[in-house]
Amino acid sequence: MKTEAVLISGGCGYIGSHVARQLSDAGYRPVVIDTLVTGFRELLVCDEAFVHGNCADKNLVTKTINEHKITTVMHFAASAVVPESVAHPMAYYSNNVANSLALIEASVAAGVKNFIFSSTGSVYGENAPVPAGEDDRAEPTNPYSRSKLITEWMLKDIAAATGLNHAILRYFNVAGADPGGRQGQKSKTATHLIKIAAEVACGKRESLNVYGSDYDTPDGTGVRDYIHVEDLASAHLAAMNFLVKGGASGTFNCGYGHGFSVLEVIRAVEAVTGKPLPVKMAPRRPGDISSSVADNRKIKDQLAWRPKFDNLETIVRHAMAWEKSLD
Repeated sequence: MKTEAVLISGGCGYIGSHVARQLSDAGYRPVVIDTLVTGFRELLVCDEAFVHGNCADKNLVTKTINEHKITTVMHFAASAVVPESVAHPMAYYSNNVANSLALIEASVAAGVKNFIFSSTGSVYGENAPVPAGEDDRAEPTNPYSRSKLITEWMLKDIAAATGLNHAILRYFNVAGADPGGRQGQKSKTATHLIKIAAEVACGKRESLNVYGSDYDTPDGTGVRDYIHVEDLASAHLAAMNFLVKGGASGTFNCGYGHGFSVLEVIRAVEAVTGKPLPVKMAPRRPGDISSSVADNRKIKDQLAWRPKFDNLETIVRHAMAWEKSLD
């Protein structure tokens, strides 16, 4: 039985809570720090240690690391709504960049060996190839994506100066829920397509807005690489195990390597539910791009990561089951 403790910032959020459960199931001791501003304490479903506070509080972080003998930090805490970042860029740079720097500084000072950072595939931008690889140029088009890329740069520079082992995981579009029904996306202000579609299908919203029908894609709607949250969570464990065993620090795309358009996702939801979704066409949202698909060969080759839920209707079924459970 493993006894290593892992600090998880933002561990009461959608993705962080899934990672905490998988860590616990694997025999690790998750230690979650969260402000609960956007997170939910009830998403922690196993015996995690919980610290109510901000990961930018260096004294709190240092105390927590020392108390639990933390050797690995996983950093999830961040603001993550593209249109909101366009409207409020200062808030995004403060929360996503300045707070991340504070956490990294405290981690290095306390002797943490491994740091795993949640980044985004949207750093590649509008002109990226499809699929985009880790060595392709990053040209983010909105403050949210820029805040993530800036934090990547900070982490790399600090690691080069201090020897901090790190893995940067660039998420593509996360969706679905725990197949056991214990965890899922709980926010009432979620902007993820499959979450919103599930809410519409359950009668919690009147209709689904399709933002933009004039993109340079086969059907004119945005194309995204949708990854099941369980597979994304398992990528964090794979990254940690890789670093612990002496693997080289690096950046890894987290996606399936193929994309679906908004209209294709809508059809998948309709196939699962057996009824049409009320849809309204709307203008493009600020900061959105036409296509975002991961080249995932590196994470498969180097981290030996193998997804288990690479099926759009499976993702939709799990999202629907979770949404119904919230009634």
